Amino acid sequence: MQTTAKAWETIPDMVLSAADRFGDAEAVVDGPLRLSFTELVDRVRVAAGAFASAGIERGDRVALWAPNSAEWIIAAFGLLTAGGVLVPVNTRFKADEAHDIIRRSGARAVLVQSGFLGQDYPAQPGVPVIDLKSDFLASGSPFQRPVLGTDVCDIMFTSGTSGRPKGVMMNHAQTLRLYAEWCDLADLRQGDRYLTVNPYFHIFGYKAGCIASLIRGATILPVPVFDVEQVLALVEREKVTVLPGPPTLYHSLLSARGGHDLSSLRVAVTGSADIPVELIRRIVSELPFRSVMTGYGLTEAGTATASRPGDSFESIATTVGTPCDGVEIRIADDGEVLVRGYTVMQGYLDDPSATAEAIDPDGWLHTGDLGTLDDAGKLRIVGRKKDMFIAGGFNAYPAEIEGFLMEHPAVAQVAVVGVPDERLGQVGKAFVVRRGPVTEQELIAWSRTRMAGFKAPRYVDFLDELPLNASGKVMKTLLMKDVLK
Repeated sequence: MQTTAKAWETIPDMVLSAADRFGDAEAVVDGPLRLSFTELVDRVRVAAGAFASAGIERGDRVALWAPNSAEWIIAAFGLLTAGGVLVPVNTRFKADEAHDIIRRSGARAVLVQSGFLGQDYPAQPGVPVIDLKSDFLASGSPFQRPVLGTDVCDIMFTSGTSGRPKGVMMNHAQTLRLYAEWCDLADLRQGDRYLTVNPYFHIFGYKAGCIASLIRGATILPVPVFDVEQVLALVEREKVTVLPGPPTLYHSLLSARGGHDLSSLRVAVTGSADIPVELIRRIVSELPFRSVMTGYGLTEAGTATASRPGDSFESIATTVGTPCDGVEIRIADDGEVLVRGYTVMQGYLDDPSATAEAIDPDGWLHTGDLGTLDDAGKLRIVGRKKDMFIAGGFNAYPAEIEGFLMEHPAVAQVAVVGVPDERLGQVGKAFVVRRGPVTEQELIAWSRTRMAGFKAPRYVDFLDELPLNASGKVMKTLLMKDVLK
């Protein structure tokens, strides 16, 4: 059954209808806890009552600082059903970082999982801190408060890899329309079993994970902390069919899959500026996935482009597909990717100047990414404006260089940054995680046979792992700090 968002005005309308649409089918499997769609909806209604009893009114914001779990899902949708606005907080943040986000969001309450990753959020005057694992979510009476499709449903803060995180406001209607389409593009089906590795504080985990699953009727299996052996065991035991994630997830699966039955896996979904062709080839040839989707998105506009069923593997590896319905893509004169359409955010919270800087008077969102469009309208991301470096007068794009380096059989992961050079201004330095023996001199010499001299890295550092943020992106700012020491 293909389901669209046209029947629903709001996320609560969609979520609560899941009981009638899918009934006793499994909605959430979290360790020993197994909830049907009917049971999940009952718990969401009761949680909505708990929020209402705690004084949460329509439009009030509540922060949720906790890992993926059934309780996270119940709390998030219970809050929305009570008319509140969800503020997910990055679980990698320390207490002071979380406090900054929560304070700026104006949250009326904070839900936490006490002790997760050794973090505890200190209580603030007038802002109660509620343990997600307490009996709070079960303390209310069934409740629903009317909201509108144009109401803001969530404020998701940007990852903060460069500059201070900003709160991105999205509404119910745009979220439902986009992720109903996402279900079709990803080939998510009723009855699928969806292992949600991506964190719920990120759109990939929350919107392309929880919301998409409830639109389509897929079982959600939350994973609080990525552990490759745990993931492999869950895939085998629960017959997981859908396993999206960043490229690093598939690298891990390829390295550690021995001895596990992964034959149930059908759908892979990934997205990044630096997916190497070789990785897509290996996903297709060495793992049982029959559908591989890639796409391009950002917090400020959700999923903007996606590959389509039937696209060639070469196309999936080298582009991020074509625009979603109702979305326009344009390349500015300086190469920046611009996005326009219904998916673009309502604005940055309490920051009209940053909003005006990001969205021009014609409605184009300036993404900060650099890209090209081919004759078929497929978008290729070549890097970040801030990542690009100029070597001897030529523009060098780290994502392109990383793609070449990933073709070397001894390279498992790589990140490239520009470093100062007296003669050329800047040159490339590669940070490499090895899968086999190779020296710095050998890799540099190999690079010079595969790419123009100005692109080939002049320096290579070997690391045990690359620094990643919680959404799987390499934290190049940390690599640059080591370079500039």
